Parts: sequence; structure tokens; C-alpha cells
Amino acid sequence: MLRRDFLATTAATLAASNALAANDRKFLYVAEPGIRNYVEYGGVGILVFDIDKGHKFVKRIPTWKEIAGTDPENVKGVEACAATAKIYVSTIKRMICIDLVTEKPVWDKEFEGGCDRMALSPDGKTLYIPSFEGPHWNVAEALTGRVIAKISPNSRAHNTIYSPDGKFAYLAGLGSPLLSIADTTTHKIARTVGPFSKAVRPFTVNGAQTLVYANVNELLGFEIGDMKTGKMIHRVEIKGVELGPVKRHGCPSHGIGLTPDEKEVWVADGHNSLMHVFDNTVMPPKPVTTLKLRDQPGWVTFSIDGKYAYPSSGEVFETKSKKLVTMLTDEANRQVGSEKMLEIDFNGVQPTKTGDQFGFGMKNVKK
Repeated sequence: MLRRDFLATTAATLAASNALAANDRKFLYVAEPGIRNYVEYGGVGILVFDIDKGHKFVKRIPTWKEIAGTDPENVKGVEACAATAKIYVSTIKRMICIDLVTEKPVWDKEFEGGCDRMALSPDGKTLYIPSFEGPHWNVAEALTGRVIAKISPNSRAHNTIYSPDGKFAYLAGLGSPLLSIADTTTHKIARTVGPFSKAVRPFTVNGAQTLVYANVNELLGFEIGDMKTGKMIHRVEIKGVELGPVKRHGCPSHGIGLTPDEKEVWVADGHNSLMHVFDNTVMPPKPVTTLKLRDQPGWVTFSIDGKYAYPSSGEVFETKSKKLVTMLTDEANRQVGSEKMLEIDFNGVQPTKTGDQFGFGMKNVKK
């Protein structure tokens, strides 16, 4: 009898587990307008694509309404947390918090100095919000938007990464060759990395938080900083292609990401509409291949499992084979492009896991 009861219980547990697995879904959330305020790349709102069904367009979640006679605001960043079931979208002026289950706004507010590319703590409780190229970052309660601190490195605040362990926030400004590192317990600058050769633009960090990979002004390529010593240790220049003008950002390489396993670095090349892939298992990283894009890239990120790469120009590449899988299009069959996107996984209607907008390394990071 005990054996029969055990088998029945095991079968029921397996059935329940299989039922849950059947409800697991992966989606790509794309915030628009995510290339400046150009609505031709997907309009306004959050576009949702089904990763498991060929990145097919699913729906559009409203953010801000388009007002006749006025320009839409540039979307500057997107973050989400599965534990709190919230997604955040910032523009040059404001930020909105939306519930991922009801898809209704929780709060929508303007912050002193505007907003740029913010970062959300892993537990979903704290936001680091750079002013729009201003002197400071606002630190806010994520569930209410209430500002609790201010950090002022006077660097022309721009890009922000929250460390996967929640202990540090990495702050890069358009006017500084230094990367500032804030202690998220005290909300004060703890140390810096650099100087790099020019102002730090898009950057990413490895999971061990020992290395930072940074695009810098006037460089087609990237530089690497050692976060233990605080020194810039490598400069990697992309060779064999033309160095020329770019449509946006004024920076030859604006976009860099590590695959989650940290084996590769993907680097944007605006003028040539290319994505350069480097082998990151050697130091400094060595070039592997180059991928042609349909438009000038300004960003790149990856799916949570690292299977797919997402340049901001809207292509979906299989990371391992480097094959083009599809190109993102919306409900009107418009070409979709955005520098602000991330993966969110669900079980039924409940979010279970979120990716990141930056493409930072996740090797040896506890999940």
C-alpha cells in the first residue's frame, strides 16, 4: 500500500510539474520609440514578441499616448523584475512603472533633471535614475517612485548598470573618462575605474565584477578596465573596415554586450552597419566574425539563455551559429528597431524571470 501511495504521489507531482512547464513562455519586450524618437521603427509603447514562436509579434502595451502636434519622447531605458511583476520605461523627461500582470500603470512621474538609462536592483526595490545628461543620479524606491538619495559625480549622467548581486551600481557619464561605482548600501561613490582614453559610452561588466568592457568616444572597438586595480588594461581596435560618420550617438562603436556565458563580446559598428564578434576566452579578446545588419546599430543584448542575440537594428541572430533567425516587425509589418529591450519569462500570467537591457556577463552568477 505504501509503495502504491508513493507511486501515485510521484505521478501526481510529475503531472503537476509538467503542467507548469507547459505554461512556461519566453517573451521579448521592446520599448518604443527606442531609437531616438523615431516612430517609424515601431511606434510608441512596449511591443511584445513570442521568443518560442519565432519572435512573432504578440501585442502592444500602451505607455504614453501620442499627442497631435507634439513629438513623442525618446525612450531611454527599460528594466523589469519578476519578483515584483513590474516593468519600467524611462524617457528624457519621465518614467512609468507598469504591472506586468494587469499591464496597467502603477505610477508615472517626472524626476528632477529628467531621466536617462536607469538600472533596477535585482530584488526590484531600488532604481538608480540618471538625470538626462545632468550632474546627478536620483535613487528612488521602485514601487513608489519616491526619491531617497542623490549621487552627483558631475559626469553628464547617462548609462547605469546594477550589479547582479545588488551591491553596486555602475554609473557612466557622457562627460567623463571614469566609470563611477556606487555602494548601494550608502548610495555613495565607492571608487572609480579608469581613466579610459575618452568618455565612457555603452559598457558592460562580467559576472565576477572584475572587468568592464566599454565603448569610448572616437574608438571603433572597445577598452577593458580592471575593476580590482581601477586601471584601463586593454584597448581593442577593430581593423579592416572603414571608419566614417554615423547617423546617431557620434560614436563609432555605440553598443557592446557579453554573451551570458561570457565567451564572446559583441560590438556595434555604426558607420558600416555591422556587428563584430570577439572571442572573450582570450585576453585581449580576438575577432571571430562580422555580421551585416539592416541599419546602423546602437546597442546589443541577449536572451537569458544566450541562444539569441538582439542588435538594436531588429535582427535576431542565433548566437552559436551566427545565423539570422528573423527580423522583428510589428502588427503593421513595420521594421522594428530599439536600443531598449529585454526578455521576460512567464508561467501562465506570472513573470518568473527577467533578462537585462545591457547584455552583462552572467558566468558564475547565482540565479
